[in-house]
Amino acid sequence: MSDAVNPYQSPETVAVPEKPLAAQGTLTETMLLYLKGASPWLQFIGILGFIGSGLMALGGLIFLLVAPLMTGIWSEIPGMEGMGKYLGAAFGGGIAVLYIGLGALVFFPSLFVYRFGEKIRSYLRTGVDQDLELAFKNNKSLWKFIGIISIIELAFIPLMIIGGIIAAVVMAVSR
Repeated sequence: MSDAVNPYQSPETVAVPEKPLAAQGTLTETMLLYLKGASPWLQFIGILGFIGSGLMALGGLIFLLVAPLMTGIWSEIPGMEGMGKYLGAAFGGGIAVLYIGLGALVFFPSLFVYRFGEKIRSYLRTGVDQDLELAFKNNKSLWKFIGIISIIELAFIPLMIIGGIIAAVVMAVSR
């Protein structure tokens, strides 16, 4: 009876450990060509992002310098004599903070894109696996950053809808 198969016995499988992808080391020529073609474009987009980020921050600084002039402009509006200087400063300062913040926000994805392209180029030149790992790490960081910003933007949509409804009700009641 020892040779008989027990139909109620648990199935047995032989555990074969999988090789990690890094150990397989298989990047095809087509993959390498695509990476080589993408690398300069990634660096170009990163540089454009740096330029845009810098221009936004510069625009914010200009608004910060111009904010005192705006107090005079707002003070000349009829009916705004007393509050015009405060509204002008608040408007100019708010725009300055917005532009500087947006400049900082644009800087980080630009940095991740540029580094992604740079590390791909380095990998293609040297063949060191660590460069490819760093390239994909920057790619992951880029998409993680964009995902977090998208979640924050989606969270603001209901707040904007509620704010719009409240503003419409207040304007309707005040008439």
